[in-house]
Amino acid sequence: MTVKVAAYITLYKDKQAASNCLQAIKSQSLPIDIVFVVDNSEQKLLEIDHNESILIHHYPENIGIGQGLLLGLEWAIKEGYDFLWAFDQDSLPTKDCLEILLKTYNYLSLEDSNKIGIIAPTAIDCKTEEVVQGAVFVKDQFRGCKHNNDVDFYECDSPITSGSLISIAAAKTIAPPRSELFIDGIDLDYGLRLRQQGFRNLIVTKAIMYHNFGNPVKVKFFQREIIVHKYSGLRNYYISRNHTYLETRYAEGFYRLHSCGQRIKYLLRRIVTILLYDPEEKTLKIWACLLGTFHGFQGKLGKTWF
Repeated sequence: MTVKVAAYITLYKDKQAASNCLQAIKSQSLPIDIVFVVDNSEQKLLEIDHNESILIHHYPENIGIGQGLLLGLEWAIKEGYDFLWAFDQDSLPTKDCLEILLKTYNYLSLEDSNKIGIIAPTAIDCKTEEVVQGAVFVKDQFRGCKHNNDVDFYECDSPITSGSLISIAAAKTIAPPRSELFIDGIDLDYGLRLRQQGFRNLIVTKAIMYHNFGNPVKVKFFQREIIVHKYSGLRNYYISRNHTYLETRYAEGFYRLHSCGQRIKYLLRRIVTILLYDPEEKTLKIWACLLGTFHGFQGKLGKTWF
């Protein structure tokens, strides 16, 4: 079964990463006809491709990941594609990644392809060499979905956005990615909404993508080595805000109240992590976490961190 696949990339300020990601997509064993690019940098990172194999849309005001993905999906629907293969610039799929994803889709299509929402590769953190987990929503919070390398694929609620092969047929049935989330949690929300509509979101173990996930640092905690992630003030704000908003809204009944408590616990843990292990801009980052959590409880979304 032949399917039409277009790729999508969100770019932001890193020209080398943008070039590397684009090259990895264009070098797939199964050719990609066209790449839809949203460049949120102040200065353009890429020149226009005169062969028309790359569509570059420049938004120096930074419209965010959510709005960019929304535009990419709208374009793919209009142009009659079957899948949109979404990326951010920090990811490098291996040469056979798309081929393996589509083989899995074709295998499953013998059963019920109409119920596939997203097929995603196994994302491996370039710095730690650990698997970047997808997520499942359990009662009152998103949790990492344990990777299972003993099977060909497994299900989760929300694969990470980068590397996700999104079914256009499924995308037509739900509201588009939420632009008001701006830059974090878009994948959590979108994947879970697909699942709630009865679609399957899969992670394929033999399809590999290398991904730069945050800024991980190995530290000692009571004689035990652990990995903590350092984020900018802006990222701390949106992570705190969007996760607080999503988890307290998706939780139901008693679990909604419990979710509020979980978000306070996360806030306190994050503050301690910043105080102990993040030497730069401690006050700003702690304030970002506090403000983000408060706005998440309020439901104040949009591009609100300056």
